[in-house]
Amino acid sequence: MIKITFPDGSDRSYEAGVTGMDIAQSISHGLAKKAIAIKVNGQVWDLTRPVNEDATVQILTWEDKEGKSTFWHSSAHLMAEAIEALYPGTKFGIGPPIDQGFYYDIDPGDRMIGAEDLPRIEKKMQELAQHKSAYIRKEMSKSDAVAYFRDKGDEYKLDLLEDLEDGKITFYEQGRFTDLCRGPHIPNTEIIKAIKLTNVSGAYWRGDEHNKQLTRIYGITFPKQKELDEYIQMLEEAKKRDHRKLGKELEIFTFDDDVGPGLPLWLPNGAFLIEQLEWFAKKTEEEMGYLRVRTPHIAKESLYLTSGHLPYYKESMFPPMELEGTTYYLKAMNCPHHHKIFAASPRSYKDLPMRLAEYGTCYRYEKSGELFGLMRVRSLQMNDAHIYCTKDQFESEFKRVNELYLRYFEVFGIEKYVMRFSTHEPSKLGKKYVDNPELWAETEDMVRRVLIHSGIPYEEVPDEAAFYGPKIDIQIWSAIGREFTLATNQVDFAQPLRFNLTYTTSQNEQLHPIVIHRAPLSTHERFIGFLLEHYAGKFPMWLAPKQCAILPIADRHIPFAESVVKQLKAAGIRCQLDDRSESIGRKIRDAETGKIPYMLIIGDKEQEAGQVAVRKQGEGDQGSMEVMAFARQIGQLVEDMR
Repeated sequence: MIKITFPDGSDRSYEAGVTGMDIAQSISHGLAKKAIAIKVNGQVWDLTRPVNEDATVQILTWEDKEGKSTFWHSSAHLMAEAIEALYPGTKFGIGPPIDQGFYYDIDPGDRMIGAEDLPRIEKKMQELAQHKSAYIRKEMSKSDAVAYFRDKGDEYKLDLLEDLEDGKITFYEQGRFTDLCRGPHIPNTEIIKAIKLTNVSGAYWRGDEHNKQLTRIYGITFPKQKELDEYIQMLEEAKKRDHRKLGKELEIFTFDDDVGPGLPLWLPNGAFLIEQLEWFAKKTEEEMGYLRVRTPHIAKESLYLTSGHLPYYKESMFPPMELEGTTYYLKAMNCPHHHKIFAASPRSYKDLPMRLAEYGTCYRYEKSGELFGLMRVRSLQMNDAHIYCTKDQFESEFKRVNELYLRYFEVFGIEKYVMRFSTHEPSKLGKKYVDNPELWAETEDMVRRVLIHSGIPYEEVPDEAAFYGPKIDIQIWSAIGREFTLATNQVDFAQPLRFNLTYTTSQNEQLHPIVIHRAPLSTHERFIGFLLEHYAGKFPMWLAPKQCAILPIADRHIPFAESVVKQLKAAGIRCQLDDRSESIGRKIRDAETGKIPYMLIIGDKEQEAGQVAVRKQGEGDQGSMEVMAFARQIGQLVEDMR
């Protein structure tokens, strides 16, 4: 017999070899019907895989993130089966689940598969799903796996096999499709009820532009048709809120081929948003005791060798520059520079905690195929800071950072969020992670304790820590329910040792501080991209680049309109005068399209009374009022919002 422990701490005894489905059935028939996969000691398994030792388990359903991921991974295999049936000879790259759905990279040979082919593939997937084909896991020797794909003529799978170790290779088979895959998968295809293939694009094999370009087909599936219908409705709303579309319409940012991909140019409205966000963050950080610093955009190779970033991060850095016999790199992160500032003077325990903050510009070489509007760029302006503290100060400092996140969420109307606590994988010490098991255990326990004591919702994710310590990534949801990775809060026990950062204790000892890396507002690029979708371009008054438009009905009203502009600007209200020879209807439509919160209309009646007719964006007429009364109302509204 073996002991199975559940998430609530309860346990039951089962015979060795019990499967996840057996366990779900023993709890309730309803749970067994909803079960998708099982988490065993933190790893997601197939429901049909036997458990032979004592373990902590969780039955995963569609409501769990890992459940959705498993469902979508299995759906990618179903799509591949449909494609292979419809287009024999197709070769397959990778087919992973993503945040919303899945994709598969395929090489259809001489054929072209486009958007017009997606309904046909969907129909075939629906037909195959009804066969109730089981997903069957098979362990395979490397030689047999190579032989299988060599016979099949699939060079992409052979390429993937080169990176795999013998004895750790698994295949999955459902219906007439067999794939190289580590899994896990849902029990059978019948669970997939609603299918929508959403897009076709190109993608270089392994993300390398020197390799062949494959066809990438995206899709999403659900266990119920109603959920797909709701998703499609959300997609339609998302199209209207696409930050790339709104960024162009509202003149926030642009890209130019002569400047380069992934290097945004901020237009005046976008520059204003940046300055407002910086003002707000700097004001908040000043109140919390942060000290502002500035660092250069490049540094010598030796700095990044000391920090350890080059061995772990080199592929994401721009190529080196040789100057006067010395190698330099564009700055990809601010932390090594801040460590040098900390080390510039002797530090005492009385100096700690020391909080160094900078809106530093960093440069990261994202592959061309991964660039996406403002969300994945090569030039980033980061709301960065590093806190140097003692072990005794760590809990309060880490908690204060998390509380800062919550304050920002309230200001920007972010109601749904979760903190993803990323830990290390012990087997990867010295490869992916700094080799110091004692400090990993200690710092992970410190972070976990803060989260528990704070009562903040979080989920623990193994094998996703930073190379120098555990971290928290903050997942937020926009107003239409789309998920974004926004900010980070990281613990660093490695770089203080690498840079020999020390402080003198009250007993005159030299100790290394702990460093907290934090970026609550992420980068300007990602955060403004999020805000464009979240607000649908209708920024709150304090953040709107233009708070009101002054709309004279006729040319004879322009002089009075100009005096209104002067009064409002003197009162700190951001406004623009539309003195074009257009109809008032056209001016109102253009102001509405520009998402300007208020329109002040001036005609004969308003000019004679020394007033303005107020119209609110999306709500219509608000009545007439005196100019300074409007200014006071807006000023109070702005003050209440931030």
